[in-house]
Amino acid sequence: MPLYKTIVHNSDTQIFVWKISETEAALNATIQLQDKHLHRLNGMLSEQHRKGFLSVRKLLNEAGYTDFDLNYDTNGKPSLADGKHISITHSYDFSAIIVSSQNVGIDIEKQREKIIKIADKFIGSEADFLNIEQNYKENLSVIWGAKEALYKMCNSRSLSFKQDMHIHDFTQNINQGTALIDCKELNFGCKFMFHFETFENYTLVYALENE
Repeated sequence: MPLYKTIVHNSDTQIFVWKISETEAALNATIQLQDKHLHRLNGMLSEQHRKGFLSVRKLLNEAGYTDFDLNYDTNGKPSLADGKHISITHSYDFSAIIVSSQNVGIDIEKQREKIIKIADKFIGSEADFLNIEQNYKENLSVIWGAKEALYKMCNSRSLSFKQDMHIHDFTQNINQGTALIDCKELNFGCKFMFHFETFENYTLVYALENE
């Protein structure tokens, strides 16, 4: 399937979403990879992961880039050759990227019952507004996605999803919320805005640092 959705957040920030319905061979047919990325692809044991990896390259093409414009730092955070910021995500049938001149993060997750079972591992202050009787799975998916997006933006392996990241009550809003990262150990604190939407039982969340 071609591009599933484009979200123009503003003139500077765009999100591209791909629905992965092709075979691996079809995805791979028109993609050229850097040697290091080809080596990474060949080392993936899961076909699902390989298809996610390749569909992200399709999205790069949609955004006007190729795999040769994409690089990763030592923590695995991606960047583009022209200096633009990029964040990448894929989950089962969907992949997505966000491209901007400012620091951004993105996450897409399939809504699954499993998230309820692991909620205690990432829910901290959010327990004050969550209601297990009202859209609990959906709200957990937004919180997880927001924290994943923020984690990617901060590029730190030391942040705790439960202790350091705080998602403020968004349940009365249509598609956006605010968050705070407050990590005393790293002497780091910053506020963020995030945006979210749901389609085909998936939750997409993206965040911007300077909004």
